[in-house]
Amino acid sequence: MDCPHSGSCELGTSVRVRGGSAAQPPAPPCPSEPRTAPGKSRLAQRPAPLPLLLLLFLLPPALPSSSLTRGYWGLPPDAARQAQCSQAAFPGALLISVELRIARLRARPGVPVRSGDATFPKAMDNVTVRQGESATLRCSVDNRVTRVAWLNRSSILYAGNDKWCLDPRVVLLANTKTQYSIQIHDVDVYDEGPYTCSVQTDNHPKTSRVHLIVQVSPKITEISSDISINEGGNVSLTCIATGRPDPTITWRHISPKAVGFISEDEYLEITGITREQSGEYECSASNDVAAPVVQRVKVTVNYPPYISDAKSTGVPVGQKGILMCEASAVPSADFQWYKDDKRLAEGQKGLKVENKAFFSRLTFFNVSEQDYGNYTCVASNQLGNTNASMILYGPGAVHDGNSGAWRRGSCAWLLALPLAQLARQF
Repeated sequence: MDCPHSGSCELGTSVRVRGGSAAQPPAPPCPSEPRTAPGKSRLAQRPAPLPLLLLLFLLPPALPSSSLTRGYWGLPPDAARQAQCSQAAFPGALLISVELRIARLRARPGVPVRSGDATFPKAMDNVTVRQGESATLRCSVDNRVTRVAWLNRSSILYAGNDKWCLDPRVVLLANTKTQYSIQIHDVDVYDEGPYTCSVQTDNHPKTSRVHLIVQVSPKITEISSDISINEGGNVSLTCIATGRPDPTITWRHISPKAVGFISEDEYLEITGITREQSGEYECSASNDVAAPVVQRVKVTVNYPPYISDAKSTGVPVGQKGILMCEASAVPSADFQWYKDDKRLAEGQKGLKVENKAFFSRLTFFNVSEQDYGNYTCVASNQLGNTNASMILYGPGAVHDGNSGAWRRGSCAWLLALPLAQLARQF
């Protein structure tokens, strides 16, 4: 608004009226008008300026309570565009917007002009709740209070008993001579932020602010897939989690043969992995808001076969004989049996070859003299192969278990040697 005199105004207001006739604003004080005595603040002659939003509900009661300003509160962007506070649609309703322009403000000592300077309302602690719970915001008042309101950022939630926001989660909990409280149900992360309790006492507005903190349980949003790698390779595992406060990530090896290391990081690096380091790796995310969440990654370490057990066996003619060959390998080994250089086929008369994941069994149902001899077990996978020899021998055979060599003999032949030596002595 322009000043009719030369110079500029110290304090001015402009009033826009919708739905009714325009109201003429009072003439602002100009430089030509009498001025306040030096050293005295203009605040001493008129009430302290009210916050913009408080003026909207501190207007005379003649303004219907249903004539409300627009506002959005605590909603995501999409919902905020659709939600707005109630606005009257009856004829003659007034929607008044007040704008204060303060050019210079000199406050004398003792006059509260900043939020927090006044001892009333009492200062409030931050409110911390978990996502999905209810948050209660309390404001202590007394009988000096004439008007009260709860605000969130720039939007009014409640003014006295009147609800100014359409969000059904927000309810008035108490409006008494000592307490003015609201409650927010099913709190979400977008509800976090500052909330202000504004009161009017003896024409002096005062405010108290509380910060709502929303805690969120940890959630693992990204984790590595199961992995298969050859022995000696390098492995990198990733575990990403969200939460409020930020969760702590811990990696643990779940295996009876685990080395026992623990990594407290989103990334787990294993260099030159060995077969003993195969198994499941557990990622745990925790932030003390709720129980830790865990997910596991299976790490498969591939390696060539290794024969751990292959023993020779003695069996009499006509009896059942078994040769065993045990091998560990990833992927599992394929087994083949040979006698001398001839491969033994499954279903061969009198024989049965039984292959499992970690062993192979060669069964002789009715051992004959022709079955005695040297047998070789070959275990192989795509990473390599290995073999071991063993002997099927009969009673009386002399067998060297270490070298794998064997020979057949009889008791008569064993007795003949000492008798011949006795004969030469006579």
